Amino acid sequence: MKRLNRSLTASAILLSPLLTSAFAQQAGEKNWTAIIMFFVFVIATLWITFWAANKTKSASDFYTAGGGLSGFQNGLAIAGDYLSSASFLGISAMVFTSGYDGLIYSFGFFIGWPVILFLMAERFRNLGRFTFADVTAYRLKQRPIRILAAFSTMAIVLLYLIAQMVGAGKLIELLFGLSYGFAVMIVGVLMVMYVLFGGMLATTWVQMIKAVLILFGATVMSVVVLYWSGFDLGTLFKHAVEKSPNGIDIMKPGLQFPNPIDAISLGIGLMFGTAGLPHILMRFFTVKDAKEARKSVLYATTFIGYFYLLMFIIGFGAIVYVMGVPEYMSGDSLIGGNNMAAIHLSHAVGGNLFLGFMSAVTFATLVAVVAGLTLSGASAISHDIYANVIMKGKPVMKTELKISRYTTIALGIIAILLGILFENQNVAFVVGLAFSIGASANFPLLFLSMYWKKLSTRGAVIGGAAGLASAVIIIILGPEVWGKVLGNGDGIIPYNNPALFSIPIAFIVTMIVSINDNSAEAKAERAVFSTQYVRSQVGGEGIAEAIQQYRQVNHPDFNKKS
Repeated sequence: MKRLNRSLTASAILLSPLLTSAFAQQAGEKNWTAIIMFFVFVIATLWITFWAANKTKSASDFYTAGGGLSGFQNGLAIAGDYLSSASFLGISAMVFTSGYDGLIYSFGFFIGWPVILFLMAERFRNLGRFTFADVTAYRLKQRPIRILAAFSTMAIVLLYLIAQMVGAGKLIELLFGLSYGFAVMIVGVLMVMYVLFGGMLATTWVQMIKAVLILFGATVMSVVVLYWSGFDLGTLFKHAVEKSPNGIDIMKPGLQFPNPIDAISLGIGLMFGTAGLPHILMRFFTVKDAKEARKSVLYATTFIGYFYLLMFIIGFGAIVYVMGVPEYMSGDSLIGGNNMAAIHLSHAVGGNLFLGFMSAVTFATLVAVVAGLTLSGASAISHDIYANVIMKGKPVMKTELKISRYTTIALGIIAILLGILFENQNVAFVVGLAFSIGASANFPLLFLSMYWKKLSTRGAVIGGAAGLASAVIIIILGPEVWGKVLGNGDGIIPYNNPALFSIPIAFIVTMIVSINDNSAEAKAERAVFSTQYVRSQVGGEGIAEAIQQYRQVNHPDFNKKS
């Protein structure tokens, strides 16, 4: 496999100039600066993948980069993973079209980080190994918990992949003049290559580099916009009101979310969804201990908070300097869709050179996030289902990695198909749905498994399934999916965002079922949480091993059933 990694990755690097020529022939008279920078990035990231492939020798290397990252490195990589196309393209486009309502996404995405920092980071790192299911299953029965976790993970991954594929497809379509479908296929192939050969190590370094570049690019754009406005936000907002077809309404809530219940539900979903995203939670296992995990969150919070402040300036800057400019507008519609507002602003700010830079950085953003998502989806199938459900914790490592790679290929194909199907969706909206599922299905179980002693396997499974099912049903029957995507007119349910309803459902059902579960298994599970082993080990290592010892000595029947 190692030899295969080398040969295939090297072949991809050698083929890049040929791909450049092929794209150039189709692109016609396009921005050659942007095209050259785009391919410089592709070649650089493929080289990183080639380097990482030689160092990826075990399941730990593939899933968690060997667990050897520092808090700063991991914090930067988390920021790179989190600052997706939904952040740069989606939020700036939301501000561009809806003004004030775009702030709901900025603040919602950011506010979830204190929850992770103060409630979850330390215990999460101590209790898990590869996936968040390791944490929820540490004192419960493995099989049902991991099956549920795999379903919720795949639902989140697929929704998140839609947003990234749409953003990447629109970007390449705009940059090269290619058809949208072909552009999405290119992204899918590159995504599979990064994960298939380089694993978490390659993904991490791409995320770190991309985080530095996008923070730099967003800073330059914001400073120039402020300079043009005399470093006076009042002047910027005044010009935006004059340029926007919505006038003064862009400074008021309600353009994007006229229903206040939907707006509140979105905010709650974004806040708690951060603590339930599998591809973000996986990153806590790439550091050596809980102390570095806390540092990771602190650094990530700093970078992410700064970035979202810039998105507000960029969004309003796009209204002032892109809206109505013939070079960027076709009739009343932005070329490439409203999702490309920030990209067009980069051209207004720095011409072809800066457009090329920001296009390459945006593509780096998309590929890095897509790679992280694909890795988390692959780990759910290979580690949770194969290694712990089918093989009962005694997998064959080569087979586990092989299944992970097969899953990566399958996810690449599915991502391409979904990207084409959801071509006209705002990427921030789609990611908001993924956050809602994370908040409804994953966060309640993670929180209760770490803090509530009465949680039982039966309660966790039924409650988690109720949260997942209610979130998915509300999303499908809402106006956006049922009405616009499926073409059935108005939605059966008048809300697009389910978190306000699905999170309480998950908590209430989980707690009611657990409290009324008086089985021998439930009693043993409560004893495990209360035992001195757990209390003495919180903040340190070895909780899972201590719990297993406790079960073997005090509850052998339960241990056999598990």
